[in-house]
Amino acid sequence: MTLNRRQFIGTTATMAAVLSAPMVRAQGKPRVVVVGGGAGGATAARYIAKGSKGAVDVTLIEPTRKYYTCFFSNLYLGGFKEIEDIGHTYGGLAAGGVNVVHDWAVGVDRDAKTVSLAGGGSLPYDKLILSPGIDFVEGAVEGWGLSAQNAMPHAYKAGSQSELLKAQLMAMPAGGTFAMVAPPNPYRCPPGPYERVSMVAHFLKQNNPTAKIIVADPKPKFSKMALFQEGWANHYEGMIDWIGDDFGGGNVSVDPNEMTVSIDGEVTKVDVCNVIPAMKAGRIAELAGVTDGNWAPVNASDMSTKADADVYVLGDASSQGDMPKSGFSANSQAKVCANAVRGALTGSKVFPAKFSNTCWSLIAPDDGVKVGATYEATPEKIAKVDGFISQTGESSDLRKATYEESEGWYTGITTDMLG
Repeated sequence: MTLNRRQFIGTTATMAAVLSAPMVRAQGKPRVVVVGGGAGGATAARYIAKGSKGAVDVTLIEPTRKYYTCFFSNLYLGGFKEIEDIGHTYGGLAAGGVNVVHDWAVGVDRDAKTVSLAGGGSLPYDKLILSPGIDFVEGAVEGWGLSAQNAMPHAYKAGSQSELLKAQLMAMPAGGTFAMVAPPNPYRCPPGPYERVSMVAHFLKQNNPTAKIIVADPKPKFSKMALFQEGWANHYEGMIDWIGDDFGGGNVSVDPNEMTVSIDGEVTKVDVCNVIPAMKAGRIAELAGVTDGNWAPVNASDMSTKADADVYVLGDASSQGDMPKSGFSANSQAKVCANAVRGALTGSKVFPAKFSNTCWSLIAPDDGVKVGATYEATPEKIAKVDGFISQTGESSDLRKATYEESEGWYTGITTDMLG
């Protein structure tokens, strides 16, 4: 399966079943409020505004004025991208009819159907779409908390954290040690930590070739494991030590003040430590009362929550079944949700829900790999229909083509999200 920019933007017929018509407030057009301007929220806002041709009042609440994509942020760490390459503004959404409000959503009153803002006041809605991404589980890694994120960055929310981790990489002493504490399942972008290891290894091979990388992993296996391990052996032989759960990778603590990592009781002094802790849905989903404590269970047909048919949760924050937590997944789910919401509010046609996902990873220059699948809505969950994955031993030409395909997808998805 290959995608180019035109094909990606054309895959918009991922739609959902009709909802019952909601009460439309007497004073005017039905109102949709979207919280979170990433791959899920921005896409949903844009598609509802565009598809309704002004019949629906769409407001996007997003605190940041510039959105840095988590996808491709590892390539920034590896030196393949500049930080500006992964930063995007919201002018295109505003030009497309979305009212963009740069503020924090700090509460949801589902009875009154309002979202309260940190800056004061509230916004009423007929339908509410939450796409807040992830937050971290405090205490998931012993010794680490958000107060330690400057000493030991997570860099799993792109932007300033990405820049901090890159600066720490650049400042590593010759022959120094980079450590990563990998997250337990489920988490954002299953191949992400291992693409990051690859990109850090590439940077160090170019700039600090005697440096070492230690990965403490609570999992016995990980996404694209054979592909990554083949690539590490081919490109970074002897540099990377992956310690899985069988060898104590899940028994980890850190000391940010001393810059040490303890793995199954063995303490190692490190120069840079990237802690990626356990994750949960972004805080606003919890405040809205639509989570199970960690993630928000949703209905596969339209991404509406199990707790409230007028509240939808997209992307990383949702518990939906078989789809991985990825930017592609969030974008695909957003199109289904947008079609369902527009249909419920305006009576427009609603298509059956279909979903797709592809995750590309770069291991070394022109050595790209991918994994993906198609999905359908069932009464129980979003269910995988079929899938594909790169194979070990592929030709260099195919790996280069896979990487070039990922570049086309990036251009396509950011345009699809933000206009």
